[in-house]
Amino acid sequence: MDWIEQLRGDGDHAVRLKTDLLYFSQHLKIRPKSGRLAPLIFNPAQLKLHELLEEQRAKTGRVRAVVLKARQLGVSTYVAARLYHRTINSPGLRTIVIAHEKRASSNLYGIVRRFHDNLPDDLRPSIGVSNATELLFDRIDSGYLIDVATTEGAGRSATAQMLHASETAFWPDLRAQWAALLQTIPDGDGTEIIIESTANGYNDFHKLWRKAEAGESEFLPIFLPWSLAPEYRAKPGDDFKMTAGEKELAERHKLDAEQTAWRRLKISQLGSEDLLCQEYPLTAAEAFIASQFDSFIPAELVLRARREEIEADGPLVIGVDPAGMGADATAIAWRQGSAITKVEKKRHLDTMQVCGWIVSIINKEKPARVNIDVSGMGVGIYDRLREQGHHVVQAVNFGGKPVDPGVPDETGRFGGGPANRRAEIWMTLRSALEDRFSLPDSDSLQADLTSVGYKFDSAGRVVLESKQDMKRRGAPSPDEGDAIALCFADRWGPPPASFYKSIEYPQMGIV
Repeated sequence: MDWIEQLRGDGDHAVRLKTDLLYFSQHLKIRPKSGRLAPLIFNPAQLKLHELLEEQRAKTGRVRAVVLKARQLGVSTYVAARLYHRTINSPGLRTIVIAHEKRASSNLYGIVRRFHDNLPDDLRPSIGVSNATELLFDRIDSGYLIDVATTEGAGRSATAQMLHASETAFWPDLRAQWAALLQTIPDGDGTEIIIESTANGYNDFHKLWRKAEAGESEFLPIFLPWSLAPEYRAKPGDDFKMTAGEKELAERHKLDAEQTAWRRLKISQLGSEDLLCQEYPLTAAEAFIASQFDSFIPAELVLRARREEIEADGPLVIGVDPAGMGADATAIAWRQGSAITKVEKKRHLDTMQVCGWIVSIINKEKPARVNIDVSGMGVGIYDRLREQGHHVVQAVNFGGKPVDPGVPDETGRFGGGPANRRAEIWMTLRSALEDRFSLPDSDSLQADLTSVGYKFDSAGRVVLESKQDMKRRGAPSPDEGDAIALCFADRWGPPPASFYKSIEYPQMGIV
């Protein structure tokens, strides 16, 4: 009788061993920092990851996840345990494990072998092949392929059902390797692809993360902050006192004095707060702050606005950035005074569906102005809404001329201002963020607002990076950012309520 048949005689115990990772993991051994072997007991970060992956598996039948993590949370160990549990309980299943360097691959393989070698005899399948690159269980025809991410590519010739891609932010030529690796895992139910890494700048991993965060891929974005680790604490000294910034951070992220003391100590060890943000982030957006990217809107302005609490006051202005049936989303933002109160986005809406969404907002919330970008499909939406008599709707052409072209030089040429209407509106948005302004506390919004680059043309005018250029470098469209910017399309702010009694708008110089 093979080992699976033996388990079938153990009733509920046998069933749980095969189907319940949390129950099975008590039989796995790890080597903790103390050095002595100990049972694997999932920590808070591992439990959170497990919960999110199981939710996705129950909903979609498979797992596709990209995990952005702080250092040493045990993510690799959890993924190794998860896939080992599946591999030894699923005859014919193959698992690929790939890390960024040989030593890291060896370490991941060492975790799996430690699990296997210390598993009770009645649970451990027999090994047919065991070397530095393969671990095959002969009696159930399942096993592992261990590889290293190289410029030549890894795992290209394999066919598998499970993939653990570790520290992918440090892989050479990740884009090409990833395109090949995805072809090794079929789309069927029960398959799992888990990408996990710390941040390493605005590289291809950041692009994978942003597409997942923006909902432009099948991958679930999972962020795990350092504050989940119970061991990341330090005893405060007798003279310990939080700075104003530390108090604000502690309140925002529910950090206690010991966690704050640990954070201060870690900054001292690393030499800068930027490096702390990259290695031990508290938010997904923070993880990439240390990276060198010349964003038109600096990250610190957005972070400050996310922390601000300003009461929404004044006329409601709506910004609409329409999208078609493709990957981009139609995004709508709500602004009152010095606060963006919310941003929503929906995908795969046709023109009439977007019109219906806007009409429901107009009827229910009575906005003073609805600004719609008409440089693409928005022109049809605008025309339809105006035909229906919704005169609060205003057309804004992102590609049109700016309202205020700047200051003319002695030859009469304008320079130093915005090159087009979109640049002008984003400049107004940035000016608002430089003052006191409130934004929703959203990582995806932070990423949108800080992902747009810029340059100057020959006349010294600001030219924002286009959505097409962003897509060419692998960045998703900043739908939420453009929707918020459209809330600033009125040069002088929304007119008084009495103005809207008229049927048509006067010419205000708005394109």
